[in-house]
Amino acid sequence: MTLLAVSPCVDVERLQVRSIPVCCPSATLAVWSSAWLHGAAASDDALDALLTWGEAHEVVAADTATADTFDVPVTGAVPTSPARLLAALRRLGGTDARLVLPVPGDPRGLGGGGPFTDAALRAGEAVVFVGLGYGVVPQSIAEGLMRWTVLATSADAAPEYVSLAEAEHGLTDAIRDSAGALQALDVASERPGVREELSARLRATPRAQWPDGTPGRALRVLQRAEEVAAIVALAHADQPGGALSASAASRRADALRPLTDAVRMARCAAVNEAVRVLAGAAG
Repeated sequence: MTLLAVSPCVDVERLQVRSIPVCCPSATLAVWSSAWLHGAAASDDALDALLTWGEAHEVVAADTATADTFDVPVTGAVPTSPARLLAALRRLGGTDARLVLPVPGDPRGLGGGGPFTDAALRAGEAVVFVGLGYGVVPQSIAEGLMRWTVLATSADAAPEYVSLAEAEHGLTDAIRDSAGALQALDVASERPGVREELSARLRATPRAQWPDGTPGRALRVLQRAEEVAAIVALAHADQPGGALSASAASRRADALRPLTDAVRMARCAAVNEAVRVLAGAAG
């Protein structure tokens, strides 16, 4: 039996909206900024939701042209607050925020190269404001302090739409396909305390506020993605019998890669579906 058999799946329908985990700061900003732009959330609630990721948040622009457009300071000057960013998005007509979770070799949604693509790849996340030609990238720069940098995106930056059904099927297929490979590699769940380790990882996942009206199915997919992500982390750390050889570590990474990719797709699909539903409900 592999680690994939020990997932403590939670019944999201019985959970309060505010108890669902969130994968990254960009997910929080994408959902709450869209909810606010469409009148589905108050600005104070949107700003408070960011506090999950730090007690203080600051906003700068990567270059002077972007600084002028958004009316925020350029990098190196005294930064401003996320409230200024929200106001600029409304003034510029922003309506559609999309989460992207790029990794080297898979920069989907970022378009061509450039400063935004480079920054998003370094961070592993970003928010793309489709239609505006801009995006923001978060960076934790000190304990409790998060910096958001606004950058121009390439003309073809447009995250693809993935349905929740496709994302759920992707997770299920990846679990099935990876289970056999992990079994062959002896990534077992037999070591003492594995369930407790998994539960501890899930409890440590940040739990941010979500706007009222966030679709339950999107929350369910997010919950499932976090469970699988915790399993992947444990599988990477699980080394029965001692340290892995380089070749064994490589085989394990290959077996886990489909799961990692499926988690990224599910997280993006769930967040972007929440954005779509909240915008539609407000409209």
